[in-house]
Formats: sequence, C-alpha cells, structure tokens
Amino acid sequence: MEEDRLIDIEIKLARSDDMLEELNKVVYEQQKKIDRLEVLYAALMRRVPEPADDGGERNIAHEKPPHY
Repeated sequence: MEEDRLIDIEIKLARSDDMLEELNKVVYEQQKKIDRLEVLYAALMRRVPEPADDGGERNIAHEKPPHY
C-alpha cells in the first residue's frame, strides 16, 4: 500500500516537472515575441511624424480632404 502511494507521488512529480518545463518554454517564446514586437514598435514610432508643436490642437473636422 505504501509503495503504491509512493509510486503515485513520483508519477505526479514527474508530470509536474514536465508541465513546468513546457510552461517555461511557452514563457520563453512569448518573451522573445514581446521583445521583437517592442523593437518593431520602436522602429514604427521613429517613422511616425511628430505632430506640429504650434501650441494648439488640430481640428480635422474643419480641414479639407486631400483631394480638394
């Protein structure tokens, strides 16, 4: 009886170790993806022009469309 209980505990521990390893792989891959996205975001932000610093906000509702 005691031996069966010990075997069950060892099986659960082995499964937990496997699950932990899998979760670590997932977290590692997600962090790599986050790092790539942060680099891409920074590159995109450098390409976006800064708004004109004229002290006021633009009201695009009163601007003519580009085709006029």
